[in-house]
Amino acid sequence: MSALSLALLGSALALPLARAADSTGAAAPTVTLTVAAFPAIDEIVRAAVPAWRAQHPNVDVKVISREVNDHHTAMTTALSTAKGLPDVMALEVPYLGRFSQGTGLQDLSQPPYSLVQDRDRFVHYAFDQATTAQGAVVAVPTDIAPGTLLYRTDLLTRAGLTEKDLTTSWEGFVQAGVRIKATTGAYLLAHARDMKDILIRTGIQPGEGLYYDAQSRPLVTSARFVRAFELARAVRRQKLDARVAAWSSDWTEGFKRGGIAAQMSGSWLAGHLNNWLAPDTRGRWRAAQLPEGAFAAYGGTYFAMPRLSDPSRKALAYEFIRFMTLNRDQQLAAFKSQDAFPALVDAQTDPFFDQTLPFLGGQSARRDWRDATQHIRAVPVHKQDAFAREVIDTELDKVLDRNKDISTALADAERLLQLRAHR
Repeated sequence: MSALSLALLGSALALPLARAADSTGAAAPTVTLTVAAFPAIDEIVRAAVPAWRAQHPNVDVKVISREVNDHHTAMTTALSTAKGLPDVMALEVPYLGRFSQGTGLQDLSQPPYSLVQDRDRFVHYAFDQATTAQGAVVAVPTDIAPGTLLYRTDLLTRAGLTEKDLTTSWEGFVQAGVRIKATTGAYLLAHARDMKDILIRTGIQPGEGLYYDAQSRPLVTSARFVRAFELARAVRRQKLDARVAAWSSDWTEGFKRGGIAAQMSGSWLAGHLNNWLAPDTRGRWRAAQLPEGAFAAYGGTYFAMPRLSDPSRKALAYEFIRFMTLNRDQQLAAFKSQDAFPALVDAQTDPFFDQTLPFLGGQSARRDWRDATQHIRAVPVHKQDAFAREVIDTELDKVLDRNKDISTALADAERLLQLRAHR
């Protein structure tokens, strides 16, 4: 066992876990850590188990995997009832607010964990995202998702456009879409909602969250939401979106057949396009920073420990989290196999980041994505962020499909968020 586990276990070293063999010479019993995760984090954890077992031959890892929404629902139930708690749970950043503002997660800032001493080893915005206003650190970042604009360079060429036409301003981005549609027939975006998703993440003021301020007052009638809705409506009115949902078969076919010219997403999407979404389009895509100098994160994953999980395994659970998040080799392995962009700064110095990407026409795009992480700021999370996202999406659909007035839609959303803010 490592020095960390020895320090954390303390008197627990007298337990059978610490014995290599009992008095009869039999092998020590195997301890099993339970890790609750979702795709593709489950695959990353399973791939790491052999290396973990090489260091901890008597500590096995059992992965419980569910679809992402089902996983977070199950974790909510487990934390509220203290039943069926795993030793380690993976959390996606949109759900982090729901979990961080309660008392269900272990505060890792305090001894014996003292994770704050490792803050500078992580991309700062990712670490700060898991730090509450009271200074508690409730989760450890494992991967991040710097935002990028992926676009079809062949469609731009046919339309007589350049990357600058897409990236100078958001209004220019929409106008470029008009020309792309007129000359190639391709849609600018898969869905007008994509405009909203990025624009509400721009212009956030210090201390503001995505949907709520520090006093739990809704921010959804602010200028950034108004602009996001207006530009999404402009995309729909000019028929520039394919009106297909992410991960649907039509979405995939749009990429395969050149029917969608651009997609704003996390950097991980380039890998998915290359590996299974649209591998035959290799060389036709390019990556750029987001329009108008915007920087935003599109997701990210954390590992956390339930506060009421089995105390006899907490030291090992924390060591496993450190193994997954502070081990350079494991961080790079996850990046290479699942496009999980490492939250560990040291992993970002690897020559892998300098390699060119044939799918992106020989760009060294990983360097640009790494640069983007330096500009992204932590956005305080709120326990009702997931609910707020559903409300905003619903109101935007009413604007796009039923011509609901934008100010009315946002006022209605604000009212619902106010009612839910303190629950």
